[in-house]
Amino acid sequence: MRRTIDWVDGAVVVIDQTALPGAYRLLELRTVGALVDAIRRLAVRGAPALGAAGALGVALAVREGGDVRAHAELIARARPTAVNLAWGVERALAKLGEGPDAVLAEALALLDEDERLNETASKHAAEVVLDACPRRPLRLLSHCNAGRLATVGWGSALGVVWHLHERGLVEEVLVDETRPLFQGARLTAWELAQANVPYRVQPDSAAAAAMARGLVDCVLVGADRIAANGDVANKIGTYGLAIAAHHHRVPFVVVAPSSTVDEHIADGTGIAIEERDAGELTHFAGVPITPPDASVFNPAFDVTPHDLVTAVVTEHGVFRGAGRSPGRLRSP
Repeated sequence: MRRTIDWVDGAVVVIDQTALPGAYRLLELRTVGALVDAIRRLAVRGAPALGAAGALGVALAVREGGDVRAHAELIARARPTAVNLAWGVERALAKLGEGPDAVLAEALALLDEDERLNETASKHAAEVVLDACPRRPLRLLSHCNAGRLATVGWGSALGVVWHLHERGLVEEVLVDETRPLFQGARLTAWELAQANVPYRVQPDSAAAAAMARGLVDCVLVGADRIAANGDVANKIGTYGLAIAAHHHRVPFVVVAPSSTVDEHIADGTGIAIEERDAGELTHFAGVPITPPDASVFNPAFDVTPHDLVTAVVTEHGVFRGAGRSPGRLRSP
């Protein structure tokens, strides 16, 4: 399957990201309920991929019948932090009055755009990284998964790695395991292995030590929502990573399509942060790893203030939100 998510014979077909890297399997989702379940349990995840899921979900709802707008609302609320999900739903819903074919055509157009825009954004970001990092070849650090699995078919932050690798400019990628669901160790490492890019997986808590030892030239991450001022919501652990990068004068670059920018939210304090099920922390592979009465704080995301970010890059270039300094990029 060339794309992470697509429309095939009346179904939304996704790569099941809960199965990787142990198994590569596809899910055929033929009802809105099945799609919502896949979104909530992270079979499909990543802000741009969720935008595609939102749009295709509306096309699915139209074919399923019933109250399309109620189904659309259910899809849009499946995960609250990634703005792309609701954006994709709204974009497809705007074509509802023109009939089922128009809704599906709009959703499919969104998929095509996602591939193109993410490739363009990551190409811009590759130049930002090269401007900020004089050392060659580069040692990059990745958190969570912002590759093709998080998008329709190319990748945002990991797309930068594809561009640089093609030019022989990547020495290695340090991959944060990204607890508690290991999206880095399971998904990013799998993508890098598929592309024959040298990498090493490390504990999330090793990132600051790696920077202190001079093993990191640049940090690359994606985003689930970007506020108007440039504050960035991304996978939990990103904020601490940005603090460490700032301390060690390592460039910290965020890559995302412009659909991830939410101009309706002034700053990061307005971003709703999803909290996940306690079982993700209290159990591992079905085995309890905490006392049975342990309380849990399990936010899926955190917010990185814009002043810790070297650059937010979209398909339009470097994003300058309200309150962001227009000055030159911070040197490493």
